[in-house]
Amino acid sequence: MSQPTISRAIAAVTPLLAGVLEQCVPTADDLDDRNSPIVDGTLLPCWSWASRPELFSGTHRTTGLTVQVVCTPDGRPRWVSDPRPGSRNDIVGLNASRVLDGREPSARLGDKGYIGSGILTPIRKPRNREQPDWEVEFNRHHNSLRVVVERAIAQLKTWRVLHTDYRRPTDTFTDTISAVIALCFYAAE
Repeated sequence: MSQPTISRAIAAVTPLLAGVLEQCVPTADDLDDRNSPIVDGTLLPCWSWASRPELFSGTHRTTGLTVQVVCTPDGRPRWVSDPRPGSRNDIVGLNASRVLDGREPSARLGDKGYIGSGILTPIRKPRNREQPDWEVEFNRHHNSLRVVVERAIAQLKTWRVLHTDYRRPTDTFTDTISAVIALCFYAAE
């Protein structure tokens, strides 16, 4: 088979796969605030396309789409947001997903990218003084709880298409991400 034939087959199967497995993907309404969900964002890299400057992430110094991942304290992914341009930071992606609408955000844990959203985050070190021991200890404990979302993201990124530069046309990346996330949730059931 030639490369164009394979590309056409992938382009035909990807949206079908995402559609069939759509019921396996939890929605924001399925989240349970009683078990302190942990949230974090990650960049899914793609090629640098001159026509898509909004994909460039200054934080990561590369291009891609960002998603927000919510997992339980035991490390099971519970929800993944729709992809957003890589130039958007975590708090913008979380607000755009509207996952916190009508929910108590303080019941969630996040990293410093969510400061100001009401989510429980580590305490930022001020420029003019050292952090007291209790702040350092709080941050250490907070990060030890939050490490499970980093592991959940690492588990999602075991899918090659999510951790290497996506080479197909960028207009297909969102469908591909949706299909792979659906496969992840299907495999976890």
